Amino acid sequence: MLIIKNGYLIEPESGFEGYKDIVIDGAKIVDIVDKGCGKVENLLHDSANQVIDVDGKIVTAGLVDGHVHFRDPGFTYKEDIETGARASARGGFTSVVMMGNTNPHMDNVETIKYVLEKGAKTGINVYTCANVTMNMEGKEQVDMEKLLDAGAVLFTDDGKPITDEKIMEAVCRKAAALDKVVSLHEEDPKFITDNGINAGAVAEKLGIKGSPREAEISMVKRDIDIAERTGAKITVQHISAAESVDLIRQAKKRGVKVYAEATPHHFTLTEDAVLKHKTLAKMNPPLRLESDRLAIIEGLKDGTIEMIATDHAPHSKEEKEKPIKEAPSGITGIETSLLLGIRELVNKGYMTLPELLKRMTICPAGIYGLNAGSVKVGGNADLVIFDNKTEWVFDKTYSKATNTPFLGEKFPARVLYTICCGKVVYEAE
Repeated sequence: MLIIKNGYLIEPESGFEGYKDIVIDGAKIVDIVDKGCGKVENLLHDSANQVIDVDGKIVTAGLVDGHVHFRDPGFTYKEDIETGARASARGGFTSVVMMGNTNPHMDNVETIKYVLEKGAKTGINVYTCANVTMNMEGKEQVDMEKLLDAGAVLFTDDGKPITDEKIMEAVCRKAAALDKVVSLHEEDPKFITDNGINAGAVAEKLGIKGSPREAEISMVKRDIDIAERTGAKITVQHISAAESVDLIRQAKKRGVKVYAEATPHHFTLTEDAVLKHKTLAKMNPPLRLESDRLAIIEGLKDGTIEMIATDHAPHSKEEKEKPIKEAPSGITGIETSLLLGIRELVNKGYMTLPELLKRMTICPAGIYGLNAGSVKVGGNADLVIFDNKTEWVFDKTYSKATNTPFLGEKFPARVLYTICCGKVVYEAE
């Protein structure tokens, strides 16, 4: 048995907060008892049992990320499933969903089985999407039922938008019948000259045209309309524009089944970060204005945006050192997501710690149908233990990649332990 002693439990699903001892047997939680009640004293004296006394630190459900890129198969010089899972555990994540811009893509049973089999050996719960279209070309719909049977949990061509409206509508009708979510990268390429940088003052300083907000807004509007008439569930990924947040807010009021995710970099940084961090602040969709950042935070506060997702996007140092127009878009995020949420949202008074944790656990788990995100007797023993009162410097990555503007920064929190299926998969050094 593993006993978590003297922890301050924040239970995301029920909203409970208080000091509890948690007893784990195998992969399951078998008891949650009041601190000091004496119920676990006999267990504590059994030398066969492992005891972690967390001395009042926060204990909550293992974090859930519905949007990561582990680059495996095909681009393992950037990241692979093992290193991605290791970085995830360091960040407090016990469940992640891989995106499908791999090589081969997640449009076939063999690739989906490969990543799930490899993920099962990592110590955390690695799920995968299936692509929406074959080879992510936006032309031919995948066999959605077959890929679900292979183990996929959602559908997305993330990295590429679905520009063909007829294909999008057909996909939504099928997904609605299957009761599965279509997760969408909303950037219409016809608006974009140079991707990864907001079309605005910073792009002008860099001598490029950039990516205008209309690229996102137009597709969000179109796909809300499609979801409304088909009854499909859709997720707007990595939302970046204030107008997109409001379109989703209004659609929810009409009963449209539209969800949204925000990345830590979009609620933390603006386009000005590109001047300081260069390609380390280049991503799709791009960082935009302070008004957009604040609108994203407001969307997280009022529930318009239910999920915080990292869009963990590793690239090699050599790729990111290319000129701004040539370097690939994307930053890593799985190791700093919780820390940024605490620093930028909780400590600045935008939301409470339980509200933040809900958006990183039970909300994505519920939307995507994952058995995760809660702490309860009989449930999975997937937990994160963290200290939110001690300063910590993010001085190195467990990911293969270092393409993050947050490397070297100080955070007011630190992950101490990550436990998945009853086993300690990360312990702070």
